Amino acid sequence: MSRQQLAVQRARKSFQTGKTKPLESRIHQLRNLLRFVTERRKDIAEAVKKDLSKSEHGTELFETLGVEGEIKLAIEKLAEWAAPRPVEKSLLTVSDEVFVHPEPLGVVLIIGAWNYPWAVTLQPLVGAIAAGNAAVIKPSEVCCHSAKVMEELLPRYLDKDLYPVVTGGVPETQELLRQRFDHIFYTGSSTVGKLVMEAAARNLTPVTLELGGKSPCYIDKNCDITVACRRITWGKFVNCGQTCIAPDYVLCEPSIQSRVQEEIKNCIKEFYTDDPKTFEDYGRIINKRHFKRIMALMEGSTVVVGGDSDESQCYIAPTVLKNVTGESKVMKEEIFGPLLPIITVSGVDEAIQFINEREKPLVIYVFSNENKLIKRVIAETSSGALLANDCLVHFTVSSLPFGGVGHSGMGCYHGRYGFDQLSHMRSCLIKQLKMEGVNSMRYPPHTAKKLGWARFFLLKQINLGRLRRMMLLAMFVGVASFVVQVKKLCLPKLSSKKVQCTMATTLMV
Repeated sequence: MSRQQLAVQRARKSFQTGKTKPLESRIHQLRNLLRFVTERRKDIAEAVKKDLSKSEHGTELFETLGVEGEIKLAIEKLAEWAAPRPVEKSLLTVSDEVFVHPEPLGVVLIIGAWNYPWAVTLQPLVGAIAAGNAAVIKPSEVCCHSAKVMEELLPRYLDKDLYPVVTGGVPETQELLRQRFDHIFYTGSSTVGKLVMEAAARNLTPVTLELGGKSPCYIDKNCDITVACRRITWGKFVNCGQTCIAPDYVLCEPSIQSRVQEEIKNCIKEFYTDDPKTFEDYGRIINKRHFKRIMALMEGSTVVVGGDSDESQCYIAPTVLKNVTGESKVMKEEIFGPLLPIITVSGVDEAIQFINEREKPLVIYVFSNENKLIKRVIAETSSGALLANDCLVHFTVSSLPFGGVGHSGMGCYHGRYGFDQLSHMRSCLIKQLKMEGVNSMRYPPHTAKKLGWARFFLLKQINLGRLRRMMLLAMFVGVASFVVQVKKLCLPKLSSKKVQCTMATTLMV
């Protein structure tokens, strides 16, 4: 039996003992995961530095802070998320207990990505633990130092049977995908996502696919272009452009193209100095294969900012490209690197058409002062998310579902959405062995004659919350009417006593 099979088998046996069901057990594991992230912050930062040349500050900001936030939210809200959820009833079930009961799926496979090796691996794990699942964790082999730290240190904090870490490359991942899981959570490219989904189909295993795609960024000519370009520059070149929700390309009118190029150039200098190669917070491409892929994407386009590179260090400077069309090489695949093509369009009409002619992206960015224009882009396009007048920050909002649509993925997570995604929402109805006269309308004989009553009782939904509000309102009106009547009856008597008192006072004087 392979190492991968043993890990899955051990996780399933441990799950079947039922020890993940109690909320106290889940909270205990979540607190241990929080301890791991906080106590091993230096080990995590050192590993990411070796993998992606990311600074300690950058690792904390983009990797561990978000994980800490997710864990704390899950601990605080777990009792609420896991509680039975009442639903509306029909007249036929008005006296019954009807609710949705979240229950664990079982054993979840989490396949992480290399661009943010901790955030996109541990955040789904938070949802898996909170929902009461066991989880097999497969970090990306591309970030070998992070994978090694995860393999060596995480089992010291979490139950090593319930949450084993399995490392390795493509053969190990393929072996894992041959095993039966109750859910597979994959973050990565669309190409591999198709293979994961194909493998999952053999066991009818549901999947969450967090993919990528070419996220467009439209700049309205009437917006504050300086601020827009500052935020776009930050969002694009963070992590050397290796971010699935980075703006992939810019759409703008020809009249502002030169201004956009100049503003981005100024921001690159402000953020990363005149020499980004020597700047601590500007990282490197993950490996030489991706370095060569990104360099090849520039063919046929004109470099207007940056363009410097050093293969020995996997360094590519923040680069802006012009003379780019929809048919350019750089527009044929997700860039996933520090190249920002600028494509000119006649206005928002052409921008919307350009976006809709392509696969649905993970996010659409739009910069405009006009709320009407933003709402139009929302109404006339489709994407995993839409963010107006900033970049990336929607990922930090736990109350928003994070995920793609169509080619950019399926399913979502963060906060309660992660808990729900990795839970089975079990329908429950508890009926009493009473009122058989009402139930008899379901039974033969003469069912047809009872159809009218059955239609009424089965199709009429009862909103108990609204019914309670109506009853309270009726009670309030009744009490108010009673008080008014009492005042009417008592007022003449009170007036009479007041007159008598006045007369007595006068006589005494």
